[in-house]
Amino acid sequence: MPIEAVFSFLKGTKGTSSWTKQDFADTLKISPADAAKILPVIEMQGYIHPYHGEWVTTTAGEDVSGGRPPRFSPETIEEELSALRKRIKTVNQDPKSRYKVTEAVAFGDFLQQKPRVQAADVGIRLEPQKAKRNELPKKERAAERTFLKQLRGKTMTLSVLPYEDWMSARTHRRLL
Repeated sequence: MPIEAVFSFLKGTKGTSSWTKQDFADTLKISPADAAKILPVIEMQGYIHPYHGEWVTTTAGEDVSGGRPPRFSPETIEEELSALRKRIKTVNQDPKSRYKVTEAVAFGDFLQQKPRVQAADVGIRLEPQKAKRNELPKKERAAERTFLKQLRGKTMTLSVLPYEDWMSARTHRRLL
Protein backbone atom coordinates (compact mmCIF):
# COMPACT_ATOMS: atom_id res chain seq x y z
CA MET A 1 0.00 0.00 0.00
CA PRO A 2 1.65 3.27 -1.07
CA ILE A 3 1.91 5.80 1.73
CA GLU A 4 0.38 8.41 -0.59
CA ALA A 5 -2.83 6.35 -0.67
CA VAL A 6 -2.91 6.23 3.12
CA PHE A 7 -2.32 9.97 3.29
CA SER A 8 -5.14 10.55 0.79
CA PHE A 9 -7.47 8.70 3.16
CA LEU A 10 -6.25 10.69 6.17
CA LYS A 11 -6.76 13.92 4.22
CA GLY A 12 -10.39 12.94 3.64
CA THR A 13 -10.97 12.49 7.39
CA LYS A 14 -10.41 16.20 8.12
CA GLY A 15 -13.61 17.45 9.67
CA THR A 16 -14.69 13.92 10.64
CA SER A 17 -14.83 13.16 14.36
CA SER A 18 -13.83 9.50 14.01
CA TRP A 19 -13.71 6.65 11.51
CA THR A 20 -13.49 2.88 11.53
CA LYS A 21 -11.12 0.24 10.23
CA GLN A 22 -13.89 -0.67 7.78
CA ASP A 23 -14.06 2.93 6.49
CA PHE A 24 -10.30 2.77 5.90
CA ALA A 25 -10.52 -0.61 4.14
CA ASP A 26 -13.51 0.39 1.99
CA THR A 27 -11.95 3.65 0.83
CA LEU A 28 -8.60 2.09 -0.04
CA LYS A 29 -10.26 -1.06 -1.41
CA ILE A 30 -8.26 -3.40 0.77
CA SER A 31 -9.30 -6.24 3.04
CA PRO A 32 -10.05 -5.59 6.72
CA ALA A 33 -7.11 -7.91 7.50
CA ASP A 34 -4.76 -5.68 5.49
CA ALA A 35 -6.23 -2.60 7.17
CA ALA A 36 -5.57 -4.20 10.57
CA LYS A 37 -1.89 -4.53 9.61
CA ILE A 38 -1.52 -0.96 8.30
CA LEU A 39 -3.35 0.98 11.03
CA PRO A 40 -0.89 0.15 13.86
CA VAL A 41 1.99 1.31 11.66
CA ILE A 42 0.46 4.73 11.04
CA GLU A 43 -0.53 4.87 14.70
CA MET A 44 3.14 4.35 15.69
CA GLN A 45 4.02 7.29 13.46
CA GLY A 46 1.56 9.42 15.41
CA TYR A 47 -0.84 10.08 12.51
CA ILE A 48 -3.85 8.36 14.08
CA HIS A 49 -5.05 7.50 17.57
CA PRO A 50 -7.56 4.85 18.76
CA TYR A 51 -10.76 6.18 20.29
CA HIS A 52 -13.48 3.90 21.71
CA GLY A 53 -13.07 1.19 19.06
CA GLU A 54 -12.69 3.72 16.26
CA TRP A 55 -9.87 5.92 15.03
CA VAL A 56 -9.17 9.64 15.09
CA THR A 57 -6.76 11.40 12.76
CA THR A 58 -4.29 13.43 14.79
CA THR A 59 -3.07 16.92 13.99
CA ALA A 60 0.16 15.34 12.72
CA GLY A 61 -1.91 13.11 10.41
CA GLU A 62 -3.82 16.10 9.09
CA ASP A 63 -0.59 18.04 8.55
CA VAL A 64 1.28 15.26 6.74
CA SER A 65 -1.70 14.47 4.52
CA GLY A 66 -2.44 18.09 3.62
CA GLY A 67 -5.94 18.02 5.09
CA ARG A 68 -7.78 21.34 5.10
CA PRO A 69 -11.01 22.34 6.78
CA PRO A 70 -13.93 21.35 4.53
CA ARG A 71 -15.27 24.59 3.05
CA PHE A 72 -16.78 23.75 -0.33
CA SER A 73 -20.22 22.43 -1.15
CA PRO A 74 -20.32 19.07 -2.95
CA GLU A 75 -22.27 20.81 -5.74
CA THR A 76 -19.38 23.23 -6.35
CA ILE A 77 -16.94 20.31 -6.63
CA GLU A 78 -19.27 18.51 -9.06
CA GLU A 79 -19.52 21.65 -11.24
CA GLU A 80 -15.74 22.01 -11.34
CA LEU A 81 -15.25 18.32 -12.18
CA SER A 82 -17.75 18.68 -15.02
CA ALA A 83 -15.86 21.73 -16.33
CA LEU A 84 -12.58 19.80 -16.06
CA ARG A 85 -14.08 16.94 -18.07
CA LYS A 86 -14.92 19.42 -20.83
CA ARG A 87 -11.41 20.89 -20.78
CA ILE A 88 -9.92 17.38 -21.00
CA LYS A 89 -12.17 16.55 -23.94
CA THR A 90 -11.14 19.77 -25.69
CA VAL A 91 -7.44 19.08 -25.11
CA ASN A 92 -7.76 15.50 -26.35
CA GLN A 93 -9.48 16.67 -29.55
CA ASP A 94 -6.88 19.35 -30.26
CA PRO A 95 -4.19 17.99 -32.61
CA LYS A 96 -1.92 20.91 -31.66
CA SER A 97 -2.01 20.10 -27.96
CA ARG A 98 1.33 19.01 -26.54
CA TYR A 99 -0.31 16.25 -24.47
CA LYS A 100 -3.24 13.89 -24.52
CA VAL A 101 -4.96 12.94 -21.26
CA THR A 102 -5.10 9.13 -21.10
CA GLU A 103 -6.36 8.70 -17.53
CA ALA A 104 -8.18 11.00 -15.14
CA VAL A 105 -9.61 10.06 -11.75
CA ALA A 106 -11.04 12.23 -8.98
CA PHE A 107 -11.00 11.25 -5.33
CA GLY A 108 -11.51 12.81 -1.93
CA ASP A 109 -14.17 13.43 0.65
CA PHE A 110 -16.61 14.76 -1.98
CA LEU A 111 -17.39 11.08 -2.71
CA GLN A 112 -18.94 10.80 0.76
CA GLN A 113 -22.26 12.32 1.75
CA LYS A 114 -20.93 15.37 3.60
CA PRO A 115 -22.42 18.87 3.66
CA ARG A 116 -18.95 20.49 3.28
CA VAL A 117 -15.91 19.01 1.56
CA GLN A 118 -12.30 19.79 0.74
CA ALA A 119 -10.93 20.45 -2.71
CA ALA A 120 -11.10 17.29 -4.83
CA ASP A 121 -7.86 15.59 -5.82
CA VAL A 122 -7.59 14.67 -9.50
CA GLY A 123 -4.91 12.38 -10.87
CA ILE A 124 -4.19 12.91 -14.57
CA ARG A 125 -1.95 10.78 -16.79
CA LEU A 126 -0.48 12.62 -19.75
CA GLU A 127 0.91 11.21 -22.94
CA PRO A 128 2.93 13.44 -25.26
CA GLN A 129 1.23 13.93 -28.64
CA LYS A 130 4.58 14.28 -30.35
CA ALA A 131 7.79 13.19 -28.71
CA LYS A 132 10.26 16.04 -28.39
CA ARG A 133 13.74 14.92 -29.38
CA ASN A 134 16.55 15.40 -26.91
CA GLU A 135 14.27 16.97 -24.28
CA LEU A 136 15.70 16.64 -20.80
CA PRO A 137 13.50 14.76 -18.30
CA LYS A 138 13.62 17.73 -15.91
CA LYS A 139 12.32 20.06 -18.63
CA GLU A 140 9.63 17.56 -19.60
CA ARG A 141 8.39 17.27 -15.99
CA ALA A 142 8.25 21.06 -15.72
CA ALA A 143 6.25 21.23 -18.96
CA GLU A 144 3.84 18.58 -17.62
CA ARG A 145 3.35 20.49 -14.36
CA THR A 146 2.63 23.68 -16.32
CA PHE A 147 0.17 21.82 -18.55
CA LEU A 148 -1.63 20.30 -15.53
CA LYS A 149 -1.88 23.74 -13.92
CA GLN A 150 -3.42 25.16 -17.10
CA LEU A 151 -5.81 22.21 -17.32
CA ARG A 152 -6.94 22.80 -13.72
CA GLY A 153 -7.77 26.41 -14.48
CA LYS A 154 -8.08 29.11 -11.85
CA THR A 155 -10.27 27.08 -9.53
CA MET A 156 -9.14 26.32 -6.00
CA THR A 157 -11.67 23.50 -5.65
CA LEU A 158 -9.47 21.02 -7.55
CA SER A 159 -5.98 19.80 -6.85
CA VAL A 160 -4.57 18.32 -10.07
CA LEU A 161 -1.74 15.83 -9.65
CA PRO A 162 0.27 13.58 -11.95
CA TYR A 163 -1.50 10.21 -12.10
CA GLU A 164 -0.21 7.27 -10.06
CA ASP A 165 -1.62 3.73 -10.12
CA TRP A 166 -2.76 3.82 -6.48
CA MET A 167 -5.27 6.56 -7.39
CA SER A 168 -7.39 4.08 -9.32
CA ALA A 169 -6.95 1.43 -6.65
CA ARG A 170 -8.79 3.50 -4.03
CA THR A 171 -12.36 4.82 -4.14
CA HIS A 172 -12.51 7.28 -7.03
CA ARG A 173 -14.56 8.62 -9.92
CA ARG A 174 -13.30 8.22 -13.48
CA LEU A 175 -13.37 11.42 -15.50
CA LEU A 176 -12.70 9.82 -18.90
